[in-house]
Amino acid sequence: MDPRLPGADRLHTAYSLESVVDELTFVVGPALAVALSTALFPEAGPLVALVLLTLGVLMFVPQKRTEPPVLQPADDGASNVSALRGGPLVVLALTLVAGGTIVGTVDVVSVAFAEEQGSPAAAGIVLSVYAIGSAGAGLVFGALRLTVPLPRLLLLSTAGTALTTLPLLLVGGIATLSAAVFFSGLFFAPTMIVVMGLVERTVPPAALTEGMTWAITGLSVGVALGASVSGGMVDRFGPSGGFAVAIAAGGATVLLALTAQGPLDRSLRANAVERPADAGRAKSVL
Repeated sequence: MDPRLPGADRLHTAYSLESVVDELTFVVGPALAVALSTALFPEAGPLVALVLLTLGVLMFVPQKRTEPPVLQPADDGASNVSALRGGPLVVLALTLVAGGTIVGTVDVVSVAFAEEQGSPAAAGIVLSVYAIGSAGAGLVFGALRLTVPLPRLLLLSTAGTALTTLPLLLVGGIATLSAAVFFSGLFFAPTMIVVMGLVERTVPPAALTEGMTWAITGLSVGVALGASVSGGMVDRFGPSGGFAVAIAAGGATVLLALTAQGPLDRSLRANAVERPADAGRAKSVL
């Protein structure tokens, strides 16, 4: 992070905590919804989600004290250009699409595999193990003081993500599936943390909110895409077909990280100039 920003020495930890919480919602949410809908009534999961969303909005909106200041557009109008143009944000968002696809696939295939094994309730255990692995890794990663450049960290974390999807093809029971998704989850939260850090470093300060929104949107799209595609593959080929979707998505994350290396390096060098003191906290006006 830019050392000239207020609290910049804690931005890595802050992004780590935020990413872990975000990631947990995508992993724990489906598991909780399935448990509620099967244990109570079909509408219980969506109903609880609606209640939690309403409470979250009501708690967030009044938080004016922590609201970042608005950064006004520059006189040259550069900040009026979308954050998607002239930078590596597109590739970063696509990386989260691929990563989210793995999450969506794990959600769907775990349920299908547990039903195939005659223990549908065990799907909740599998998803919980995945969440524990990812959240634990994210918290540890956030506590580290890293010296490796962020683009290289992105490549390393996506490579780990891809490699840890391969054992999914070897699972033979709930225990081995739980072990496989645990190790797969170890790299997901760190990858998301690195991506969010790169967004903060490469997006113009006045478009930071837009950049973060595109990144989270990419993750959401990936989760939905993974659930949809893997569901169709499971219907045709069984759980192994769904696991193949996760492996393909893992390979895509590596290819995207490789593609992003050059643009990220150039963007980081270009943004090494002096930035406004509140750049890391500014709220986009776009």
